[in-house]
Amino acid sequence: MKEWQGKRYWLVGASEGLGREVALALSRAGAEVVVSARSEDRLASLVEEMPGKASYAVVDVTDREAVEAVAAKIGPLDGMVYLAGVYWPLGAKEWDNEKAEAMADINYLGASRCVGAVIGPMVERGEGHIVLTGSLSGFRGVAGAIGYGASKAAVMYLAESMHADLRKTGVKVQLVNPGFIKTRLTDKNDFSMPFIMEPEAAAREFVEHMNTDAFKKSFPWMFSWMFRGSQILPDWLYYRLFGAK
Repeated sequence: MKEWQGKRYWLVGASEGLGREVALALSRAGAEVVVSARSEDRLASLVEEMPGKASYAVVDVTDREAVEAVAAKIGPLDGMVYLAGVYWPLGAKEWDNEKAEAMADINYLGASRCVGAVIGPMVERGEGHIVLTGSLSGFRGVAGAIGYGASKAAVMYLAESMHADLRKTGVKVQLVNPGFIKTRLTDKNDFSMPFIMEPEAAAREFVEHMNTDAFKKSFPWMFSWMFRGSQILPDWLYYRLFGAK
C-alpha cells in the first residue's frame, strides 16, 4: 500500500468523469492534488469538494508551451496522472480529419507533452510516479474506432517504452487500461457496452492499481481477457470475429 500523506500529484484531465473521481480518491487518501483541465468552473468546483490540500491550474494540453508553463508554475511533484481524453465513434468509411486529429492530439500527444514537462526533475532526483491511461480498445484494431483506438494504442506503447527505460530507476511508470465507463464520452455510443462501469467504481480500480508496484492493469477483468486474448488470434480469425459485418 502506497503512503499518500504529504505526496503531491498533478492530475491532468480531472474536471469530470474518471479523472474527477480519481482526484477525489487521492485527496481522501491524503495526497495534495493539483487538478488541470480546460474548464476553470469545473476545476474550481472540484477543488472545493476535495477534503485535503488542493488547487487547480487551467491548461490546454494541445499547447506545449502552455503545458510546460503550468508544470513550471506548479513546481515539484511526486507524481503526474494523465486522464485527459476526447472521443467520437468514427469508422474509416465516415472519416473525419478534425475529429481524428483531435483524438490524436489530446489523447496521445497531450500525454506526451505532460510527461515531457515533468519527467526531467523526476529522473534527476531518482524518484517519481507517472500514470498513463490507455484503453482496452488499444490492444488491437476494432471497427468504428478510427482515431480513438489508435491514440490509446500510442499511449500504451508510450507507457511500455517508458517502463522499459525507467524500470531500474526510482521513477515508477504505470498504465491503466479501462473498458467502458459511463461518461459524456460513452453517451455518444449507440451500441451495447458490456460491463460498463460507473466512474466511482472505475476510479477505485484505478487508484487500487496506483497503490501497487505492478506496471499494468486492465479492467473489468473478465472483459479485458477478450481484448488481451485477441492479440494471439491469427488475422483471418480476428477480423472475421471483430471486423465490420
